[in-house]
Amino acid sequence: MTSIAERARLRVTRQQSEMAAVTLLDLTHTRSSQCDIWVKKRIGEFRALTGNGSQEPVFIIADPESPVGTGRFARSSLQEMFIGFSDSPQVLCKSSLSAALYDFKQAIDKEDISNVKIVTSSRGRGLFQVYQELLFTSAYNFEYSIMFENPSCDCCPPGQCTADAERELGTFLQHLPALKGDIAILRASFISDCFGHGFSTRTGGISYISTLSSLNLFCNPRRKDSRAVVAENLRRLGLQAGFHPHQFNLIKCNHASDVWVMGKPAPDSYDGMVTNQVGVVIAAPGADCMPLLFTDPIAKAIGVAHAVVCVSGWKGTLMGIAMATVNAMVSEFGSRPADIVCVIGPSVGPCCFTLEQDSAREFHAIHPDCVRRIDSSKPYVDIRHATRILLERGGIKPEHIEDLRIPHKSDSTLCTSCHPELFFSHVRDGLNFGTQIGFVWIK
Repeated sequence: MTSIAERARLRVTRQQSEMAAVTLLDLTHTRSSQCDIWVKKRIGEFRALTGNGSQEPVFIIADPESPVGTGRFARSSLQEMFIGFSDSPQVLCKSSLSAALYDFKQAIDKEDISNVKIVTSSRGRGLFQVYQELLFTSAYNFEYSIMFENPSCDCCPPGQCTADAERELGTFLQHLPALKGDIAILRASFISDCFGHGFSTRTGGISYISTLSSLNLFCNPRRKDSRAVVAENLRRLGLQAGFHPHQFNLIKCNHASDVWVMGKPAPDSYDGMVTNQVGVVIAAPGADCMPLLFTDPIAKAIGVAHAVVCVSGWKGTLMGIAMATVNAMVSEFGSRPADIVCVIGPSVGPCCFTLEQDSAREFHAIHPDCVRRIDSSKPYVDIRHATRILLERGGIKPEHIEDLRIPHKSDSTLCTSCHPELFFSHVRDGLNFGTQIGFVWIK
């Protein structure tokens, strides 16, 4: 249990982190014959802007061909230009703006800094804002200072600029090495070969923040894994699993029992999805919550569901998202419950998931075996067992329900919280958790 003093210390540390800021000085596009003079003038203007000094870290981003990049400005000269600053500036001279900004993001993430001041031109601001959307999230705060113009900068139109940035960043991310080993996909034995499917684990991606590392597959704007990084993780998973990201559709969770039938107008949010379209990949997220896969080899239909187990959203299971998905397959595609196969993916186990006693009693009412220590203030709940019981009551044959296990450990409980080497976990990692998925498609 964290002490009051420790919680207060953590709160102060978090507040200091939120207040901390870093400045990025843009010296790119300085290739004219007067660029040495231009760079010195820009640095002089920057000093004047900051009152000839700053306690905030300063990064300089420059082209490799610029005076800073080619070394025509010695390190000692740069240090002299930044007398009065807390530290000498860190210079980022990379082969591309994508590479430089990726290094910049890693550096500020290491220090848990979220407030960024960018000093640039009006033309440069447009380009940096494109990269801000691609490489950062709403967890960061950006402030732009327009201090100078560079007439020699031949910037592209906004639309072309965005497309070029996306292409350059995508190419750069594709060449980054995988972290935590290779991609590992868990597969079920019950699903017919006429379907492609799998459950991702956390290895083989490029996400580097500890609780998101490395194959995080969901971009939450409140966390620091950008959509470009998540897209690259998905591309790598698709290469391994055999699908293209353009075919991929992920549930938009609302912690309830709404199901989207693909081909019909999509609701704003839903925890279940069904289709009979060949080649379309549908997926459910999980990080303690259960990704459920449904396949019907007779009617050639599939479904996925996101059964919620977080303390605030467990009612999605009691509201019957699993059976709502089954019922959608029955009504839309003529499936029979007796033909449907269901696989329960990785989730938090009864060893680690607790609820308040009043809430736990609702699971106890499903079956006493769903709850351990029912008389304690926070009983342990087996939501996997509860889901199996609800499916069986809805007509799914017991022998058609597979409780996924870790390969070569058939007797092990597949608890996401107990296996940090394999899975992300909200229970274990807190609010800044990563996401794995279960996915399926009709071949």
